[in-house]
Amino acid sequence: MLKDKIESNTPGILLYGITPPKINLSKEEAEEIANKQLERLKDSKFDGLVIYDLQDESNRNSSERTFEFIRTIKPEIYHKEFLHSAYPAVIYKAVGNYDEAEFREFLQSSSSDTLSVFVGASSKQDKQKLALNDAYKLKNECGQGVTLGGICIPERHIKKGDEDLRVAGKSIKGCKFFITQAVYNIENAKRFIDDYANLGVKKVPIIFTFTPCGSSKTLEFMKWLGIAVPEYLEDRLFSSQNALESSVSLSLDMFEFLFKYAKAKGISVGANVESISTRKVEIEASINLLNGIQKIIEDEKELSYREIWQSASKMTE
Repeated sequence: MLKDKIESNTPGILLYGITPPKINLSKEEAEEIANKQLERLKDSKFDGLVIYDLQDESNRNSSERTFEFIRTIKPEIYHKEFLHSAYPAVIYKAVGNYDEAEFREFLQSSSSDTLSVFVGASSKQDKQKLALNDAYKLKNECGQGVTLGGICIPERHIKKGDEDLRVAGKSIKGCKFFITQAVYNIENAKRFIDDYANLGVKKVPIIFTFTPCGSSKTLEFMKWLGIAVPEYLEDRLFSSQNALESSVSLSLDMFEFLFKYAKAKGISVGANVESISTRKVEIEASINLLNGIQKIIEDEKELSYREIWQSASKMTE
């Protein structure tokens, strides 16, 4: 169970991130999308879904948004009524989209198996119906059964140097795990791990997000979202014969390094694989990435079991 793995701080938690269909689609169209998503995932091994709750982030970035913002079906409704709760899910909630009554209803109607990540304002200029701290208070008041997660942004750690303290502070407020923004700058992620490892606090799973990129438009949107892509990696991707395959290979390398590096420092790292594009080839690449990361996790488990067996054998000699 995903919840058990989170609470036991198990390394190698593997999630797959999806965005619900746009709210202006018919029920039949939304069901068709859900069926396609379930069909793509049927042969993959992973622990659960991440279902996003989008918010308009135009106040955070003055540049024109690459893709038009349109509200989507509420993630908890999409999980239950369209995906039929086929997999455990981490339900994102952009808390500023809801007033207190709406958010209270979400919490009170949630089951004891619910996992949720609360997302605050993307900018100080955002007009929020509900502040993040108020959402935490409501959770403590009427959503005790909900397992709470938080957002971690390695890029912010480089700019402000306090993301490790933010994670520790949110853990005190009840966050049992953290999911990062998509990683394309491994040095940012590594520095966060170093500083978090040095804090004298109880550690929780850090789930790094990875997303394939196969076109300049996808890259443009990633940058608009605030994902840091070093220039040398951008050159590597688009000077290769197949940028999409190159991005999948790069993500696999980054995950394997972060997984093993963090483990050596006593931190449990997992992965969340997502596709921020509607392009079929990039969605298919995200499934390939999911399966590739799952193999890395399994291979590491086999290695660990082998080391334990060899150690036990030496003790009995």
